[in-house]
Amino acid sequence: MKKNKFLLVHPEISRTKYNFAGVIDNEPLELEYIYAMLKNEGYEPDIWDGQVEKISLKEKLISMKPDFVYVCGRTRQENFMKEYCKAAKEICNSITFIGGLHAQHSYKRFYTDYIDYILTTFDIYKILEIINGINSEEIDGICYKNHGEWKENKAVPFEIEKLPLPDRSYFYKHTDRYRYLELLPCAHVRTSYSCPYHCSFCYRGTINCGTYTVRDIKSVVDEIENIECDNIYIIDDDFLFNEKRLNEFITLIKERNINKKYVCYGRADFVSSHPELMKQLKEIGFYYILVGLEAIDERYLSDYNKLSDMSCNTKAIQILNDTGINIMGMFIVDLDFIVKDFSLFYKWIKRNKLKHTAISILTPEMSSELIEQYRDRLITDNPEEWDYLHVVAKPSRMSVRMYYFHYHVLLVKLFIRGWRDGIYDFIDYGYYIKSFLKNMFKFGG
Repeated sequence: MKKNKFLLVHPEISRTKYNFAGVIDNEPLELEYIYAMLKNEGYEPDIWDGQVEKISLKEKLISMKPDFVYVCGRTRQENFMKEYCKAAKEICNSITFIGGLHAQHSYKRFYTDYIDYILTTFDIYKILEIINGINSEEIDGICYKNHGEWKENKAVPFEIEKLPLPDRSYFYKHTDRYRYLELLPCAHVRTSYSCPYHCSFCYRGTINCGTYTVRDIKSVVDEIENIECDNIYIIDDDFLFNEKRLNEFITLIKERNINKKYVCYGRADFVSSHPELMKQLKEIGFYYILVGLEAIDERYLSDYNKLSDMSCNTKAIQILNDTGINIMGMFIVDLDFIVKDFSLFYKWIKRNKLKHTAISILTPEMSSELIEQYRDRLITDNPEEWDYLHVVAKPSRMSVRMYYFHYHVLLVKLFIRGWRDGIYDFIDYGYYIKSFLKNMFKFGG
């Protein structure tokens, strides 16, 4: 009996050099879960990741001729996701699936003739139900076509404990590429779905039908212990949430004498109120904590519904600096900024001795509550620009061109500071600084 071939696809990030590919390249963990599930059921899965592959997807389709193609991705990758499904139909007449975060909330954007199914749930077992012939009307969490008309079945929460362990064979073939900054290679581990908080600029608290679900921490440590990689990126939307769970994690890591480096997300208010816990995390190998500081004044923190304040921000930086954990300060430059705000941002970062920063332009996600607030100000409908590096809605107090200019001035100053401090010595600072200088004048007509 012929075994069906299943190609799992993670898109390219971009076809321009205006991105940070090669600086942070993420293991395709979602596909590795699906790969494990399909393999266990006797299918022949394969993965094509546009971040690392040397052959095009078209070449892969021609050589493999898959019966099924599953594509996942984020907002900025929407055009690639559609392009890939169209190619799969034209070249192989494959049954095509769309999944991932963007599709879960913006599924109607994928209503095309060359896409057959859209998953609006994290429940990967829905894929099996479809290919095993279960009536689509009976499968929760999918959109499908019935006589040419799209139908939407209700989405349902998924318990993360039901996931299989990911099959990392693809990761192990590409350990020269998957990295988080200087941590190379860097494997991904997920311990929860959704986020227990609801910041206005972010839709993560609404995913999984707004249901926050976590794995048993022992199973997490079991997984980490068996990964053949010394660097682990815990990709939960917020790993530093439950103190009891974290203490259990620390205890198990110590008991098993696991010596690895860790990256995770955490909130400033949690870090600032748990200095002793931060010391324990440092002792077991926590190397980077990504902290959503977002702003440098109370007004914007309130507008973003952060439920935190500036004292938490400054204290969190001090605690992590003193502890020796690298804090990656994640900020938003708001669309209501005036020129002075950009220079104040740099001065605040320098004054607070913050070495590592990620500066995003406020981007009303297509699935967040902000999109309606900014809909009349949108200046593009190209999903590729939803990458937090482009202005997608008109700034209120300066032209688009001037906003880009001052944003790139800020990036240049931060990169020059990083170069002088000797961080990220693996990157080509000259390339990025020249790129930012060029982009000061490139964007915004």
